[in-house]
Amino acid sequence: MTWSERLSGLDAMFLYIEERTAHMHVGAVAVFDGRAPAYRDLVALIASKLDRAPRYRQRLAFVPLQLGRPVWIDDENLDLEYHVRHTALPPPGGVEPLKKLAARVFAQRLDRDRPLWEVWLVEGLGDDRFALISKTHHCMLDGVSGADLATVLLGVDPAETAPAAPAPWTPRPAPGTIARVASAVVGQVTHPLQLMRGAFQPSSPARRVLLELGGGLKPLLGLSRLGRAPASSLNRPIGPHRRWEMVSLDLGAVKAVRAALGGTVNDVLLAVVAGALRQLFEARDEPPPAEVRALIPVSLRGADSPGSLGNRVTAVLCALPVGEPDAWKRLRRVAGEMKALKESGQAVGALAWTHLGDFAPPALLAQVARFQSTFRYMNLVVTNIPGPQEPIYLLGRKMLEWYPLVPLAQGQTLGIAIQSYHGKIGIGLLGDAEALRDLPVLAEAIPAALAELTRLAERANAGGTR
Repeated sequence: MTWSERLSGLDAMFLYIEERTAHMHVGAVAVFDGRAPAYRDLVALIASKLDRAPRYRQRLAFVPLQLGRPVWIDDENLDLEYHVRHTALPPPGGVEPLKKLAARVFAQRLDRDRPLWEVWLVEGLGDDRFALISKTHHCMLDGVSGADLATVLLGVDPAETAPAAPAPWTPRPAPGTIARVASAVVGQVTHPLQLMRGAFQPSSPARRVLLELGGGLKPLLGLSRLGRAPASSLNRPIGPHRRWEMVSLDLGAVKAVRAALGGTVNDVLLAVVAGALRQLFEARDEPPPAEVRALIPVSLRGADSPGSLGNRVTAVLCALPVGEPDAWKRLRRVAGEMKALKESGQAVGALAWTHLGDFAPPALLAQVARFQSTFRYMNLVVTNIPGPQEPIYLLGRKMLEWYPLVPLAQGQTLGIAIQSYHGKIGIGLLGDAEALRDLPVLAEAIPAALAELTRLAERANAGGTR
């Protein structure tokens, strides 16, 4: 009996949008306390967890002539030692060599003939520390499911110091080329019919999809009228190489600003990003534009599916007021913009677009993906992922810091990924190596932008004017 599972339209889009210099993997750099585990122990640990993350044992199989979206099949030649890499930083170690290594790792495309993930064990960081660098193709998971997978592949038990024996696993036979073509053609015909039949069944998935499509039509039309994003030096053709920076903020400080000045934690962080971008433009001797447009992913993952794979995400497009010199006014404008976006249903419209991808012929879906990469509808991506607030451990070693990665699309020189973990906020900055030579300027500007808001919050708490 053969087995395969077809990618959703949204998952396939992350494949089709990938280009020679724009790779669509997400990932992270995590720093741990203590001596690094033995390489063999790390491989054995991951092997023992893969029954809880089956996609990590599957690879893509493509349908000839793009007659259907690709499918997942079990990889009968799975080689964990290919996916789990081992390296060491040159003496004396430190953060700078780690950032350079991460930039090189993130610049390399994943091999599509294998399961689409890698983990690098990095020794030599110094001060009795080591790191893990991970990357997984976006077609496998979104940021939230990626955060949950880390708790599966790693763990929350500090007493787990030795890997368990892996459960037995036998790869299921994959359908042949002819079978994949036949299944794709049949699916293109029967999927719309099944959707229409299910439309008359209360609480059916098909009915929910149709209701979401109907509810998202108006905001979807609104999205189409936004047009191109503002012109910005953040948007240039990108090359194959990357720069990487890591910034750590105190979650308590962000919450204190929120409590004193209003908005949400996400609003405060977006205002911090806006303030830091303003400083970047000023350091370039460029007049800051009135605003830049940020694509902000919105998770649709419910409490009943925290670790499920695939993408369950939509997005909104938020105007960040980098041209506003007053930090408090920037925060108020961001808070007002995000509130208006929630009320407008823009995320629902974007969700409708992802459903439409499930009905589109794959060749058309690929053309739409390529069009999105050339039509500048955003200036950058800013993700904010709620991570675990309890400590995570790797074979008894505590994770200290976690810096997530969001990929760059063509024409997008900067990506900002934000994730909370155990009272801290880790920010990963990915930039094109040539266009973002000044990425360290942005890294330094982020804490400065938060400090500016903190001073305003302290003044407000003391009863002074903002």
